[in-house]
Amino acid sequence: MLIAGKIAVVTGAAKGIGAALVRELKDRGAVHVAALDLSEGVRSLGADSSYICDVSDREVIRDTIEQIEAHAGPIDLFCSNAGILGALNFDNAAGADALEWQRAWDVNVMAHVHAAAVLVPLMRARGGGYFLQTASAAGLLSQIGSAAYSTTKHAAIGFAENLAIAHRDDGIRVSVLCPQGVDTDMIKGAADHPAALDGVLSAEAVAKAALDGVEAERFLILPHPKVDDYLRAKVMDYDRWIGGMAKLQRGYQSTN
Repeated sequence: MLIAGKIAVVTGAAKGIGAALVRELKDRGAVHVAALDLSEGVRSLGADSSYICDVSDREVIRDTIEQIEAHAGPIDLFCSNAGILGALNFDNAAGADALEWQRAWDVNVMAHVHAAAVLVPLMRARGGGYFLQTASAAGLLSQIGSAAYSTTKHAAIGFAENLAIAHRDDGIRVSVLCPQGVDTDMIKGAADHPAALDGVLSAEAVAKAALDGVEAERFLILPHPKVDDYLRAKVMDYDRWIGGMAKLQRGYQSTN
Protein backbone atom coordinates (compact mmCIF):
# COMPACT_ATOMS: atom_id res chain seq x y z
CA MET A 1 0.00 0.00 0.00
CA LEU A 2 1.42 3.35 -0.96
CA ILE A 3 1.33 5.83 1.92
CA ALA A 4 1.04 8.96 -0.22
CA GLY A 5 -2.46 10.38 -0.20
CA LYS A 6 -3.69 8.09 2.58
CA ILE A 7 -5.41 8.85 5.88
CA ALA A 8 -3.53 7.24 8.77
CA VAL A 9 -3.90 6.88 12.53
CA VAL A 10 -1.11 6.18 15.03
CA THR A 11 -1.72 5.12 18.64
CA GLY A 12 0.89 5.49 21.35
CA ALA A 13 1.98 8.48 19.31
CA ALA A 14 3.31 10.91 21.92
CA LYS A 15 6.86 9.55 21.81
CA GLY A 16 9.10 6.71 20.70
CA ILE A 17 8.10 4.59 17.72
CA GLY A 18 4.67 6.22 17.60
CA ALA A 19 6.01 9.74 17.25
CA ALA A 20 8.51 8.53 14.63
CA LEU A 21 5.67 6.87 12.70
CA VAL A 22 3.76 10.16 12.64
CA ARG A 23 6.78 11.96 11.18
CA GLU A 24 7.54 9.19 8.67
CA LEU A 25 3.93 9.07 7.50
CA LYS A 26 3.99 12.82 6.86
CA ASP A 27 7.32 12.54 5.04
CA ARG A 28 5.82 9.87 2.77
CA GLY A 29 2.89 12.06 1.80
CA ALA A 30 0.05 10.84 3.99
CA VAL A 31 -2.74 13.37 3.47
CA HIS A 32 -3.91 13.26 7.09
CA VAL A 33 -2.21 11.74 10.14
CA ALA A 34 -4.16 11.49 13.39
CA ALA A 35 -2.07 10.97 16.54
CA LEU A 36 -3.58 9.21 19.57
CA ASP A 37 -2.15 8.86 23.06
CA LEU A 38 -3.04 9.08 26.75
CA SER A 39 -0.47 11.86 27.15
CA GLU A 40 -1.05 15.53 26.40
CA GLY A 41 2.33 15.39 24.65
CA VAL A 42 0.50 14.11 21.60
CA ARG A 43 -0.75 17.66 21.00
CA SER A 44 2.73 18.96 20.12
CA LEU A 45 3.72 16.43 17.46
CA GLY A 46 2.64 18.39 14.43
CA ALA A 47 0.15 15.74 13.35
CA ASP A 48 -2.87 16.87 11.36
CA SER A 49 -5.09 16.04 14.33
CA SER A 50 -4.54 14.66 17.82
CA TYR A 51 -6.72 12.92 20.38
CA ILE A 52 -6.37 11.88 24.00
CA CYS A 53 -7.36 8.23 23.82
CA ASP A 54 -7.26 5.18 26.07
CA VAL A 55 -6.76 2.37 23.56
CA SER A 56 -7.70 -0.26 26.14
CA ASP A 57 -11.31 0.99 26.13
CA ARG A 58 -13.32 -0.12 23.09
CA GLU A 59 -15.93 2.61 23.35
CA VAL A 60 -13.24 5.30 23.57
CA ILE A 61 -11.59 3.81 20.49
CA ARG A 62 -14.95 3.72 18.71
CA ASP A 63 -15.71 7.36 19.54
CA THR A 64 -12.23 8.48 18.47
CA ILE A 65 -12.41 6.63 15.15
CA GLU A 66 -15.82 8.17 14.49
CA GLN A 67 -14.42 11.64 15.18
CA ILE A 68 -11.44 11.09 12.88
CA GLU A 69 -13.56 9.79 10.01
CA ALA A 70 -16.09 12.60 10.41
CA HIS A 71 -13.26 15.15 10.31
CA ALA A 72 -10.75 13.68 7.84
CA GLY A 73 -12.48 10.87 5.94
CA PRO A 74 -12.17 7.06 5.85
CA ILE A 75 -9.11 5.67 7.62
CA ASP A 76 -6.83 3.79 5.22
CA LEU A 77 -4.07 2.77 7.64
CA PHE A 78 -4.42 2.18 11.37
CA CYS A 79 -1.06 1.92 13.17
CA SER A 80 -1.89 0.20 16.44
CA ASN A 81 1.35 1.01 18.22
CA ALA A 82 0.65 1.53 21.93
CA GLY A 83 2.35 -0.93 24.27
CA ILE A 84 3.74 -1.35 27.78
CA LEU A 85 6.69 -3.35 29.10
CA GLY A 86 6.65 -3.50 32.90
CA ALA A 87 9.44 -4.29 35.34
CA LEU A 88 11.81 -7.24 35.00
CA ASN A 89 11.19 -10.11 37.42
CA PHE A 90 13.50 -13.13 37.54
CA ASP A 91 12.19 -14.59 40.81
CA ASN A 92 8.94 -16.01 39.47
CA ALA A 93 7.73 -15.99 35.86
CA ALA A 94 4.18 -15.58 37.15
CA GLY A 95 5.19 -13.16 39.90
CA ALA A 96 3.77 -9.91 38.53
CA ASP A 97 0.53 -9.07 40.28
CA ALA A 98 -2.83 -9.63 38.61
CA LEU A 99 -3.29 -5.94 37.84
CA GLU A 100 0.02 -5.82 35.94
CA TRP A 101 -0.94 -8.91 33.92
CA GLN A 102 -4.35 -7.41 33.15
CA ARG A 103 -2.93 -4.05 32.12
CA ALA A 104 -0.43 -5.78 29.80
CA TRP A 105 -3.28 -7.77 28.27
CA ASP A 106 -5.50 -4.70 27.88
CA VAL A 107 -2.85 -2.60 26.13
CA ASN A 108 -0.65 -5.12 24.34
CA VAL A 109 -3.46 -7.31 23.00
CA MET A 110 -6.94 -5.89 23.41
CA ALA A 111 -6.04 -2.48 21.99
CA HIS A 112 -5.41 -4.23 18.64
CA VAL A 113 -8.65 -6.18 18.99
CA HIS A 114 -10.72 -3.09 19.83
CA ALA A 115 -9.42 -1.14 16.83
CA ALA A 116 -10.12 -4.04 14.48
CA ALA A 117 -13.58 -4.62 15.98
CA VAL A 118 -14.51 -1.07 15.02
CA LEU A 119 -12.67 -0.75 11.72
CA VAL A 120 -13.08 -4.16 10.05
CA PRO A 121 -16.79 -3.62 9.20
CA LEU A 122 -16.00 -0.15 7.85
CA MET A 123 -13.03 -1.36 5.79
CA ARG A 124 -14.99 -4.32 4.42
CA ALA A 125 -17.79 -2.02 3.30
CA ARG A 126 -15.40 0.22 1.38
CA GLY A 127 -13.29 -2.56 -0.12
CA GLY A 128 -10.22 -2.70 2.09
CA GLY A 129 -7.81 -1.09 4.49
CA TYR A 130 -4.61 -1.73 6.37
CA PHE A 131 -3.54 -2.49 9.94
CA LEU A 132 0.04 -2.03 11.13
CA GLN A 133 0.28 -3.60 14.58
CA THR A 134 3.34 -3.09 16.75
CA ALA A 135 4.23 -6.25 18.65
CA SER A 136 7.83 -7.19 19.48
CA ALA A 137 10.52 -9.74 18.76
CA ALA A 138 9.54 -10.97 22.23
CA GLY A 139 6.30 -12.18 20.66
CA LEU A 140 8.22 -14.42 18.27
CA LEU A 141 10.98 -15.43 20.66
CA SER A 142 10.63 -14.47 24.32
CA GLN A 143 11.67 -11.78 26.79
CA ILE A 144 13.72 -13.04 29.70
CA GLY A 145 12.54 -11.52 32.94
CA SER A 146 9.19 -10.33 31.60
CA ALA A 147 6.60 -13.07 31.21
CA ALA A 148 3.64 -10.68 31.02
CA TYR A 149 5.23 -8.72 28.18
CA SER A 150 6.35 -11.81 26.28
CA THR A 151 3.05 -13.63 26.69
CA THR A 152 0.92 -10.69 25.58
CA LYS A 153 3.17 -9.96 22.62
CA HIS A 154 2.83 -13.61 21.53
CA ALA A 155 -0.93 -13.15 21.74
CA ALA A 156 -0.74 -9.92 19.73
CA ILE A 157 1.03 -11.75 16.90
CA GLY A 158 -1.54 -14.55 17.08
CA PHE A 159 -4.33 -12.02 16.67
CA ALA A 160 -2.53 -10.30 13.78
CA GLU A 161 -2.20 -13.65 11.99
CA ASN A 162 -5.89 -14.39 12.44
CA LEU A 163 -6.89 -10.92 11.29
CA ALA A 164 -4.73 -11.25 8.18
CA ILE A 165 -6.15 -14.66 7.31
CA ALA A 166 -9.79 -13.92 8.07
CA HIS A 167 -9.99 -10.70 6.07
CA ARG A 168 -7.53 -11.13 3.23
CA ASP A 169 -10.38 -11.68 0.78
CA ASP A 170 -12.02 -8.47 2.07
CA GLY A 171 -9.05 -6.47 0.81
CA ILE A 172 -7.74 -5.91 4.34
CA ARG A 173 -3.99 -6.27 4.82
CA VAL A 174 -2.03 -6.63 8.05
CA SER A 175 1.60 -6.08 9.00
CA VAL A 176 3.04 -6.87 12.42
CA LEU A 177 6.14 -4.98 13.55
CA CYS A 178 8.55 -7.00 15.71
CA PRO A 179 11.65 -5.03 16.74
CA GLN A 180 14.14 -5.88 19.44
CA GLY A 181 15.79 -3.02 21.31
CA VAL A 182 14.60 0.46 20.34
CA ASP A 183 15.87 3.72 21.80
CA THR A 184 12.65 4.62 23.61
CA ASP A 185 11.63 5.19 27.22
CA MET A 186 10.99 1.44 27.59
CA ILE A 187 14.71 0.72 27.87
CA LYS A 188 16.28 4.19 28.08
CA GLY A 189 19.15 4.31 30.55
CA ALA A 190 19.46 0.52 30.59
CA ALA A 191 22.08 -0.35 27.98
CA ASP A 192 22.29 -3.87 29.41
CA HIS A 193 18.54 -4.51 29.18
CA PRO A 194 17.90 -7.98 27.66
CA ALA A 195 16.06 -6.38 24.72
CA ALA A 196 19.21 -4.44 23.83
CA LEU A 197 21.63 -7.37 23.57
CA ASP A 198 21.66 -7.30 19.75
CA GLY A 199 21.91 -3.53 19.53
CA VAL A 200 19.47 -0.66 19.83
CA LEU A 201 17.88 0.98 16.81
CA SER A 202 16.53 4.52 16.74
CA ALA A 203 12.77 4.97 16.70
CA GLU A 204 13.19 6.65 13.32
CA ALA A 205 14.92 3.59 11.84
CA VAL A 206 12.16 1.34 13.14
CA ALA A 207 9.43 3.62 11.76
CA LYS A 208 11.12 3.63 8.36
CA ALA A 209 11.38 -0.18 8.38
CA ALA A 210 7.74 -0.40 9.42
CA LEU A 211 6.44 1.73 6.59
CA ASP A 212 8.77 0.07 4.07
CA GLY A 213 7.08 -3.16 5.14
CA VAL A 214 3.60 -1.66 4.76
CA GLU A 215 4.39 -0.37 1.29
CA ALA A 216 5.68 -3.85 0.36
CA GLU A 217 2.65 -5.42 2.11
CA ARG A 218 4.82 -7.76 4.18
CA PHE A 219 3.11 -9.43 7.12
CA LEU A 220 6.19 -9.81 9.34
CA ILE A 221 8.44 -6.76 9.68
CA LEU A 222 11.79 -7.36 11.39
CA PRO A 223 13.90 -4.19 11.79
CA HIS A 224 16.59 -6.34 13.46
CA PRO A 225 17.44 -8.97 10.80
CA LYS A 226 19.01 -11.25 13.43
CA VAL A 227 15.51 -12.04 14.72
CA ASP A 228 14.85 -14.06 11.57
CA ASP A 229 17.87 -16.26 12.37
CA TYR A 230 16.70 -16.77 15.95
CA LEU A 231 13.19 -17.63 14.81
CA ARG A 232 14.45 -20.25 12.37
CA ALA A 233 16.66 -21.77 15.08
CA LYS A 234 13.70 -21.91 17.45
CA VAL A 235 11.52 -23.72 14.92
CA MET A 236 14.28 -26.16 13.98
CA ASP A 237 15.05 -27.27 17.55
CA TYR A 238 12.72 -25.92 20.23
CA ASP A 239 14.43 -27.72 23.13
CA ARG A 240 17.86 -26.45 22.16
CA TRP A 241 16.45 -22.93 21.79
CA ILE A 242 14.91 -23.04 25.29
CA GLY A 243 18.25 -24.20 26.66
CA GLY A 244 19.97 -21.33 24.90
CA MET A 245 17.50 -18.80 26.31
CA ALA A 246 18.00 -20.22 29.81
CA LYS A 247 21.76 -19.79 29.32
CA LEU A 248 21.19 -16.21 28.17
CA GLN A 249 19.15 -15.49 31.31
CA ARG A 250 21.80 -17.12 33.50
CA GLY A 251 24.48 -14.93 31.98
CA TYR A 252 22.38 -11.79 32.29
CA GLN A 253 21.61 -12.43 35.95
CA SER A 254 25.25 -13.14 36.79
CA THR A 255 26.28 -9.67 35.58
CA ASN A 256 23.36 -7.70 37.06
